[in-house]
Formats: sequence, structure tokens, C-alpha cells
Amino acid sequence: MHVLPRKQQGLSLSGLLVWSVILVMVAIYGFKIAPAYFEYSTIKKNLVAVGKEANTQQTNVNQIRTSFAKRAQVDNITSISSQDIKIQKEANRILLSVDYTVKIPLAANVSLTIDFNAQSE
Repeated sequence: MHVLPRKQQGLSLSGLLVWSVILVMVAIYGFKIAPAYFEYSTIKKNLVAVGKEANTQQTNVNQIRTSFAKRAQVDNITSISSQDIKIQKEANRILLSVDYTVKIPLAANVSLTIDFNAQSE
């Protein structure tokens, strides 16, 4: 009886290196992009909190902006200021929104631009 040798299976060293480089690049870009999304989440959370506070109290536009500015300072929000917030009154509710863009440098002269739109709902 003649037995054929089995072909070896597994990951070669070159394959391991290629996948390692790809994984490291994804991790590096992820670490560069993630702070923009964390800041967006913080901005949205603060808009919701300020919006709820404004709806329960009789507040004017300056008080709303000041409240957001204080929260932004505590949470280290640098992408927007309180002057960037759009304040609208609809059906006895105050709605806050902000549109902003974050430009993230990736490598050399390549950058990623992300447009965000946060609203209090």
C-alpha cells in the first residue's frame, strides 16, 4: 500500500508578518480616529443634558451657552465652542444642535475628514 504524504498546513512566517503589519496599521489608525468619536459622544451627552436643563427651567440663550461652556471645559471638548451651538425652540421645547468637522492626519499629507452632527433629542 502506497501512502501519499500530506501537504503541511499552517501559517508561514511571511504570512504572519503580512497579517501582523495589517493588524498594526488598523490599530494605529483606530487609535487616531477613536478620540474624535469619543468627543462626539461627549458633545452629544452634554447637548442632551443642557437641553433637558433648559426645558425644565426658564433660561435664555446666554444661560444655555454658558451652561454648555462650563460642561465643555470640564469634559475637555475642543472641537466646538458654545458659540457654535444652534438653539431652536419647537413646540415648547428647546432643541440644541451643532455641525462640525474634524480633520485627522493619518500619514504624511494624507488626512481623514469626518463631519459630525450632534443634536439634543
